Amino acid sequence: MSVYGTDQRHHTLTVLVENKSGVLARVASLFSRRGYNIFSLAVAPSDDPRFSRITIVVDVESAPLDQIMKQLDKLIPVVSITELDPAHSRERELLLATVEAGPETRGQVIQLVGVFEGKIVDVGPEHLTVMLAGAPTKLDDFEDLIRGYGIVEMQRTGRVALPMLDRADHRGRPATGTADTTEKAG
Repeated sequence: MSVYGTDQRHHTLTVLVENKSGVLARVASLFSRRGYNIFSLAVAPSDDPRFSRITIVVDVESAPLDQIMKQLDKLIPVVSITELDPAHSRERELLLATVEAGPETRGQVIQLVGVFEGKIVDVGPEHLTVMLAGAPTKLDDFEDLIRGYGIVEMQRTGRVALPMLDRADHRGRPATGTADTTEKAG
């Protein structure tokens, strides 16, 4: 079984921060100093070039979630923190894997990659490098199945996530969202 799977101890936070040098180091340093365990971390500029979005999957066995959020909120470059409920958010991840795929198993590996809507990004005489993007549980399932063929190397990006869009029901009433957001007063 994959170590990346959905675990009840793991909570997904998206942290909007000022897009300045050293901000990621300050966030990582906070986790390190406090002994908080980061399960997954992804960061990139947001749609507004002044800000970056950090998606952190934290293990709440290392510290209570509210304590983690309060500590993050104390950092000056943090603009907002949102905890995303897995049932009301979209999480995605990217997997790259080089897999054993000699002549006798190549067709099976290619077929499995197709079933999971992945792509083959490199081909060698005895190996294939495949790419798969999707929900973390989908990648877990693929990893479990492909392991039987032999994984030479594998890398997963870590999760990125956004809240699901609110939708109005057919009578025009808005649906309820469940993201818990902490935003600093400007």
